[in-house]
Order: sequence, then structure tokens, then C-alpha cells
Amino acid sequence: MAKIIGKAIPNIPWQEKPERYPYPVWRYDGNPIITRDDWYFANSIFNSAVVPYGDGFAGVFRIDDRARDFNIVTGFSKDAVKWNLSKKVIFKGYDPRLCEIDGKYYLTWVNLTPQGTTIGVAVTENFEEWTQLEDATYPVARNGVLFPKKINDEYLLLVRPCDRGHTPYGDIFIQRSKDLNYWGNYRFVMSPESNWEKTKIGAGPTPIETDEGWLLFYHGVLTSCNGFTYAMGAAILDKNEPWKVLHRADSFLLAPHELYETVGDVPNVVFPCAALTDADTGRIAIYYGAADTSVALAFTTIDEVVDYIKAHDIIK
Repeated sequence: MAKIIGKAIPNIPWQEKPERYPYPVWRYDGNPIITRDDWYFANSIFNSAVVPYGDGFAGVFRIDDRARDFNIVTGFSKDAVKWNLSKKVIFKGYDPRLCEIDGKYYLTWVNLTPQGTTIGVAVTENFEEWTQLEDATYPVARNGVLFPKKINDEYLLLVRPCDRGHTPYGDIFIQRSKDLNYWGNYRFVMSPESNWEKTKIGAGPTPIETDEGWLLFYHGVLTSCNGFTYAMGAAILDKNEPWKVLHRADSFLLAPHELYETVGDVPNVVFPCAALTDADTGRIAIYYGAADTSVALAFTTIDEVVDYIKAHDIIK
């Protein structure tokens, strides 16, 4: 049996797997959990991230407003399902990720510059006061995701270099830093492989430490005659050298199926951005953007997902 390395967080959202459901990831029956109606002047709320905080949870949320500007705001919740979102915009940009390292909370997001998108980095201890650090990449990049601990005394960031358009580059890389200021020592991690992800891939939630290695949920994109379809896949990375992929599923774990995933500002999108875990039970709650319009929630366990990855492994 696989084991999550981390804290017991018994109050994460949870629903049991539906009877006779054959797949390793299942949806919350109350989806979507956050919609445009939860913030005045919102066009859409999606691709957002959450962490345990105090006796509840905190998060950073992508809100595209009615002027179609990209905003990031904070929010708080007791149960990680019903959220109170701040009216204050903390940064401009989109697709935030969030993790805790040594008692501080680090935000990475797609930062907007005149030269193109970079990966912004900011840190807080209370979700009220933020310190913005140097950008972690030069233009153009997306999907910057920090590991939740130093590895060999270095911070590690997953990132997908891209271009100003909608991405002829589709590979995930790792870059490293001693101080969150100077970045280098780049390593290739993985490229699109299977048909469901053939156009591009990008890191999703903060990697989850397990006794098998780092569990990485990621999105993959298929291009068809109907445009892009975003789905969620998973891989296991080496614990000490996470640019080495140990196991990787040949098929998606969750893809657009429900109406809120197939109909919206960008149809046919499942875009994972955050995961809450309980080490004692092995439960995992995954937050994802649905059709670039709302936030939805899905569930799995560490055993379910690791067993699936290994049963469908493309790494020989």
C-alpha cells in the first residue's frame, strides 16, 4: 500500500467512491463548488489553489472580471467547499498555485509583462500581506509549480516554457534555486506521449510526497477537429531527482464529461490546480477548473491512483 508523507488533515472535503464506479478519480456531487455568482463583477472563477490554514483553509483564486481582466484574490473557508472570497485583488495574472514551505505560503502564478508571461512568485504568512519576489522565469512560461519542500537544499519549480500564442511547446521542465532569486540547473522532465495529451502538458497541483516518490497530477491537451480538450493525468517522480519519471499513466484520470466541464467560456476543460491530502487515510481532494468558468472538486485515494498509474504505466 502506498503512503502519503505529510500531515493528517481529517477535515478535507470527502465523498466515498460511488458504488460500481470503475475509475480511480470521481467527482463531487455538489459540483461546481465556486461559480461567477460568488464574486461581484466576475465573468468566471476557475484554475484556483487551496491549502490548509489555521483551523480551516485558505486559497488564491483566478477571477476574470467583466472587463475580462485577469485577477487573483484570496479566500477562506472552514470546510474547503464553501468559500468567502476577498474583494481585494492581490495580483494581476492567472492560474495560481499555492504551497506551504517551512511555515510560509508561496504563491506562483502566470504574471503578465509587456514581453509576455512569466512565473511570478510571492510569499505570505497570513494571506493579508504579500511580498513579491523576482520572477522565476523569463518570458514566455506558464504552469509554474513549486515543490512543497527543499530537495538537496534547493527550491524546485516545475514549469512549461511556451510562446506568445497558444503553445507549440508542450514539455515540462524543472528549474532549481538556492534562494528563490536566482534560478538555473534546468532539467527536462517529460513530453506529451499518449494521444489524449499529444498537444501539450503542464504541471497541476503542488506535487504530493509519497513513499513511492512525488505524485504529480498534470493536465494534458488533445487537439481535435473541435479544438482543445484538457484532461488530467498523473505520474510519479523520483523523490531526490524529480526530473526522473518513475511511472506514468498512459491514459487520463479525469476528462470533460459533465455539463459544467463541457460547456463554458472554454468548452471541454478539466484543469487541475490544487490538491488537499490526509496522510492518515490516504484521501486526496483535487480542485480543478471546469470549462474555464467554475471551480470543481474530485476525489481519489493514494492507493487508487498509484495502482492505476502502475497498471497503465508507459515507463518500461
